[in-house]
Amino acid sequence: MPALQAKFFSRSSASEAKRIAQILRSETVGGGLLLLATILALVWANSPWSAAYETIRDFKFGPESLKLSLTVGQWAADGLLAIFFFAAGLELKREFVAGDLREPRRAAIPIVAAISGAAVPALVFIVFNLGNSDGLHGWAIPTATDIAFALAVLAVISTHLPSGLRTFLLTLAIVDDLIAITIIAVFYTETLSIPLLLLAMLPVGIFAVLVQKRIRSWYLLLPLAAAAWALVHASGVHATVAGVLLAATVPVMRSEARGGPDAGPGLAEHFEHLIRPISSGFAVPVFAFFAAGVTVGGFSGLGDSLGDTVTLGIIFALVGGKTIGIFASTFLLSKFTKAHLDDDLSWTDVFGLALLAGVGFTVSLLIGELAFGPGSLADDHAKVGVLVGSFVAAILATVVLRSRNRVYKKMYEAEQLDENNDGIPDVYQQK
Repeated sequence: MPALQAKFFSRSSASEAKRIAQILRSETVGGGLLLLATILALVWANSPWSAAYETIRDFKFGPESLKLSLTVGQWAADGLLAIFFFAAGLELKREFVAGDLREPRRAAIPIVAAISGAAVPALVFIVFNLGNSDGLHGWAIPTATDIAFALAVLAVISTHLPSGLRTFLLTLAIVDDLIAITIIAVFYTETLSIPLLLLAMLPVGIFAVLVQKRIRSWYLLLPLAAAAWALVHASGVHATVAGVLLAATVPVMRSEARGGPDAGPGLAEHFEHLIRPISSGFAVPVFAFFAAGVTVGGFSGLGDSLGDTVTLGIIFALVGGKTIGIFASTFLLSKFTKAHLDDDLSWTDVFGLALLAGVGFTVSLLIGELAFGPGSLADDHAKVGVLVGSFVAAILATVVLRSRNRVYKKMYEAEQLDENNDGIPDVYQQK
C-alpha cells in the first residue's frame, strides 16, 4: 500500500479551513433547529393532541396522474431531502475536486473510515436480527452519520475541536451520505421503470449543459431540476437520488475563459451558498419534524421497543459499530502505512470523534421508513433505536471530547493568532 500523508488530521490549508468553518457554522445552526424540531415532534406525538399531528403528517395532496399524490410526510422525505442531498453532492464534489481531499493520500483516510463506519454497523445490526427475517430489511439504518446533529452536540458542549478533526468529521459524514444514497438506490428500489429513469436523464442532461456554460438563471434550472426529480420519483428510484445526480453535473472550477482552474471557486460554491441555508435551516428540520414523531406509549411502550431486536440492533450498531469501524480502520491505517497522528492529538481524540459519528438521524430515519413503511410498528421501533442510539453516542462522545477541551482550546487559539494582521493566521504561514 502506498504511504499516506505523514500525519493524520493535520491542519488544513488557510483557504480550506476558512471554507470549512463557514460550512460548519451553517450546519451548527441547522443542527439546533433539527434538535428543536425533533423535540417538538416527540412531545406532540406523545401528547393528548397526537391525532392532530398524525392527521397533518398523513394528509395527501398532489397530482395523482403524475404519481405525486403524497402525504405531507412523504413530500418531506422525498422532496425536501432531495435538497439536502443536492447540497451534500455539491460539497462532496467540491471537496474532492478543489479541496484538500483532491490529493488521494489525504482522501484515503476519511473514505476508508466512512466505508468501515458504514459496514461494521450494518454487520452488527445483522447479527442482532439473524432470527428476524423481516427485521433484516433495516440493515442499512445505522450506516449514516448526521453532521448537523453531530455539530449541534459540539456546540452544546462548547468544545474547540481542531480544524483537522472538524474537516475529517465533515468529509466522513458526506461520504457516509453518498454511501447511503447508493444503498437506497440499489437496495430499496422495489419497482423500477427503465423508460422513466432514462427519460429523467433528459432534464438532467439539459441541466448539465446549462451549468457547464455557467448559466445560473433560476427560471431555467429549477423547472429542469423539478422535472428530473418527478421522473426519478415516478421511475421507482427514491427521488433523493435526483439531487445527487444534478449536483454531480455542477462545475466546481471557473471556466478557462474566466481565468482557468486557478481563478477561484465556480458555480458549485455559488449554488452551495444559496442551497445550504435552505437545506440545513428548513428542509432537514421539517423532515425531522414529520419523521421523528413516534408514539412511545409510556414506559411500557418504551420497554417493548427496547426489547425488539430491530431497536437493539440499531442502538448497538450506532454506538458500538460506528466507533469500532471508524477507530479500528484509522488505527490500522496508521500501523500499515507511514502515517501517524498530528503531534498535538492523541488516539483519545479519534475515539471521541468515532463515538460522535454514531449520531445518526436524518438518513437513518429515511432508510427506516423505506425498509419498514412509514407508521408501521417496525418503523416506530427503528425510530426509537435511532433516537436512543444517537443520544447515547452523543453523551459518550461528550464525555471523551470534553475531557480534551483544554488541549483543543490551545490549538484553536494558535490557529486564530495573526500577529502581522494580514488576515491569515500565523500557523498557515509557517513552513
